Amino acid sequence: LLSCRLYCEEAKDPKRRSCQTVLAEALDIVVRSFAPILPHLAEEVFQYIPYKKDSKGVFRTGWINASSAWKKPGMEEAIEGACAMRDSFLGSISGKNALEYEVIIVIEPGLLFELMEALQAEETSSVSQLNEIMMASQTTLLSELPKETPSDANITKGTFLINLEGGDICEQSSYKVIARPIAKAKCPRCRRYTAESSSTPCPRCLQVLAAGKGST
Repeated sequence: LLSCRLYCEEAKDPKRRSCQTVLAEALDIVVRSFAPILPHLAEEVFQYIPYKKDSKGVFRTGWINASSAWKKPGMEEAIEGACAMRDSFLGSISGKNALEYEVIIVIEPGLLFELMEALQAEETSSVSQLNEIMMASQTTLLSELPKETPSDANITKGTFLINLEGGDICEQSSYKVIARPIAKAKCPRCRRYTAESSSTPCPRCLQVLAAGKGST
């Protein structure tokens, strides 16, 4: 998830910058957390952080002060639900390379479906947050089984309990995960199976490369 955003997206792409922001916030919290018991290490790390403008030191800049902007209602449940579906997917392919597959997630209309839509607005995507969590080359989000689903398709079923607002909103939803070998070729740049041929980058990478040439 992190490597794809950091190394495949354009330098100023919001996805890449948001990933850097999360890593910076995580590092700041970790350093301040162990500062009381490892003061010298914490101070050394703090002084070497390249984006810190304040050089007062870790002990003179206060304790952990995480912004309330990080607490987005429903996002934690969305990530946990997606991770549960990823576990179902990975378990169904028995240790094989997840990038060689496309995933179809089927959820009946309801709260769980809405949470997944927050991670993937499009029906099918290879660059959405949901697909990054699934670790596949492509993810499709549907509200019912596709009509062309073969009778012997590898369908994994599961349930996920949603608990919001301190238990005021509680809903158990079922889901189905279908794993299918993807028919596309391996992109020589991002290594996902999203290219038309093995010698040509995928559409996402072609767009990033074109943007890079335009800015030079």
